Amino acid sequence: MAINLDWKIRSRSSKCGFSGKDFADGEEFYTCIFEDPDSDGFLRKDFSTAVWEEARATLRQEPYSRWKSVFRLPEVEPEADAIHDNSAEGMLRKMLDEDDPATENTRYILALMLERKKVLLPVDVKQSEARRLLFYEHKESGDVFIVADPQLKLDEIGTIQAEITSLLNQEETTPRHAPGKESPDPSGGGEGTPEILGDSGTENDSEN
Repeated sequence: MAINLDWKIRSRSSKCGFSGKDFADGEEFYTCIFEDPDSDGFLRKDFSTAVWEEARATLRQEPYSRWKSVFRLPEVEPEADAIHDNSAEGMLRKMLDEDDPATENTRYILALMLERKKVLLPVDVKQSEARRLLFYEHKESGDVFIVADPQLKLDEIGTIQAEITSLLNQEETTPRHAPGKESPDPSGGGEGTPEILGDSGTENDSEN
């Protein structure tokens, strides 16, 4: 299947996609990514490990990607604009939502920055007909980020990283945090500007 540029974020479900039962805090489950024949994009379904084999027998197609996760109840409800703040994560979420092909290289570098900060955890890598796809799971929310690897050269990575730093610094001039609080680190955490040296080196360690 020819995969298009539908790299939007796939949110985690709170229920098993087969039994319909709510996931318990600490319960293991499988995240399954399926090819969507109607849009040439992707669909996500989450299944409890307890019913996985039964659920698998009913599937019309095998998952394009699959890995095991642990469900965690959110400790606090996120603020309405928390995922669209002036950080690397906020910028990546916005770009994925807008799905502009011109931002593909920037999305890739932002994903590497967030992987380095351990905000995004690499869970799988797939080679499609057109390109290499990186699958990330958000450490806190469980959201799945699907990012294309544009196979950038080292000098291209440096140029794009400088552009990202400039954009993040511009965002800092109009902070969205409450008065009296420190401005959030534009890189998503830590000090200084993240250094990206090349490919993420992610390996496919999903369970089959």
